[in-house]
Amino acid sequence: MDQPAPKPLTEDEDQAEQQKDGGLLHALGTGVITGAADDDPSAIGTYASAGAKFGLTFLWIAPVVLPMMYVVVYVSAKLGQVYGKGLFAIVRDRYPRWILYPIVLGAFVGNLIEAAANLGGIGAALNLLVPLPISTIVVGAAVAILAFQIFGSYTLLRNIFRWLALALFAYVAAAILAKPDPYEILRGTFIPHVRFDADFLSMIVACIGTSLSAYIYTWQSNQEVEEEIAQGRHTLRQRKGATDAELRKTRRDVVIGMLFSNVILYFIILSTGATLHPAGQTEIESAAQAAAALEPLAGAGAKYLFALGVVGVGFLAVPVMTTGAAYDLVQGAGRKGSLHARPSEAKLFYGTIAAVTALAVGLNFLGFNPMRALVWSGIVQGFSVPPLLFLMMLMTNDKAVMGDWINGWLTNLLGWITTLVTFAATVCLIVTWFL
Repeated sequence: MDQPAPKPLTEDEDQAEQQKDGGLLHALGTGVITGAADDDPSAIGTYASAGAKFGLTFLWIAPVVLPMMYVVVYVSAKLGQVYGKGLFAIVRDRYPRWILYPIVLGAFVGNLIEAAANLGGIGAALNLLVPLPISTIVVGAAVAILAFQIFGSYTLLRNIFRWLALALFAYVAAAILAKPDPYEILRGTFIPHVRFDADFLSMIVACIGTSLSAYIYTWQSNQEVEEEIAQGRHTLRQRKGATDAELRKTRRDVVIGMLFSNVILYFIILSTGATLHPAGQTEIESAAQAAAALEPLAGAGAKYLFALGVVGVGFLAVPVMTTGAAYDLVQGAGRKGSLHARPSEAKLFYGTIAAVTALAVGLNFLGFNPMRALVWSGIVQGFSVPPLLFLMMLMTNDKAVMGDWINGWLTNLLGWITTLVTFAATVCLIVTWFL
């Protein structure tokens, strides 16, 4: 390493800090926030569409993507924790500008489109619960989210995000209300059913893309940096390095967060696969249709639980995306930006958050279908994942970046398999388009 690592908190001191700052809620760690953000309205739309179109035979996708979800978030977290900078700041330090700028642009545009689509998803779902125009809800939600980002502290935002993550348990309840056949559940979970046609492969790519979304990597790496700043490590020299105890805690956080995300993924497919698919409602055109279609099949409770999940996690995911876009831009430009800084101290960072929020709202007035945009944004994410994941694997095996904390053999095995799978899925989709 370029500089020695500071003396970190011991495990006893870390537990004392957790008790002082919210007990169990704090102990859940940043992984739960990342896991919940991974099940954003974009993911909900993609998984709901998969369940409606292919039924319970698509449940196997959940256990297949779980180890991939874990490894990509873990290597991202380790980069931020060990190097002391966010993902694109590290790329800027290590790679030429012709590599940096295209991936920053892709990530920035992806965050913008995702934020816009997710605001639309919030509007369509909340419209089921309150009799207000969707456009009014979108503007109101964006203003509320932006106010929290600008005027709230990092600790406040982190704790609000953790409570919002609980909204995703609505999908577990919705699936139970659907009363699926246990035998069909087991068969769909453990016996993969694969079709080699464009519809099926595009849905696999969309599920992989939205489960391994690029914004999740940048968010997780930056949250590791923000957490270290919260511990008083304000300089890069103080943040560099890690201990075995710190990395064990990071692995635990990531495992809990990704398991949480994966369980929700599973139950979303289960709830729509057990109701909409057998009823012949295989095409979902909007969040309102997905939720409303559940009512005659699984009861009014399922309808409202489905809508509540979209709204709750949407209020978590949109600031993750708008803040993620700001991280991407300022790090790509070689500037600093942090949620610990006041707006007057990080004008470009907070100005980018405000601009991306405004643009995301504006895109909702162009008349696109929110649910269809959510699914397509998942497919777009599928194309952006492989090259960024490839760079992450290179960096976490680079001693100049990681020092003594380069990947072990298991992380490398999972990471390179995941990289190959994402490349293969994308190539298969392209081939089916031409054939």
